[in-house]
Amino acid sequence: MKTASAQLSGMLSKNLRKKYGKRSVRIVEGDSVKVVRGEFNGVDGKVTKVSTSNNGLTIEGVKKEKLKGEKYDVYVHTSNIEVTALNTDDKWRINKLEGKNARTVRPESVKKDIKEESEIKQEKTSDSTNKVKKQNKKKEMKK
Repeated sequence: MKTASAQLSGMLSKNLRKKYGKRSVRIVEGDSVKVVRGEFNGVDGKVTKVSTSNNGLTIEGVKKEKLKGEKYDVYVHTSNIEVTALNTDDKWRINKLEGKNARTVRPESVKKDIKEESEIKQEKTSDSTNKVKKQNKKKEMKK
């Protein structure tokens, strides 16, 4: 299974190579790819299914027609495609590509946490200032 999974990686486009510093990546559903060799050369589309048993993947717009007129998906081998855009739903995968620790939190969620913490701090400071004001009022009343 490990070797079959590794064989389902494809080469990255030139701009993605520059961005991530890698030549290839494991292909998952939702990635945008371009066929560079074979019968469907030049076709762009999204990956709809990845199959280790068929050793390939299906792409939107890549179909063949049977004699009776039915259309069916064609499995394209990963060596014949180029990844043009990545599916960024999996944050672990993107962290691995960028060379970061895969378990670290992405910056977007860190920003949210910082905002929440700052709001909590503001509430605490406003609570503490209210307490100080109340204490000052008590002192003034005693005088």
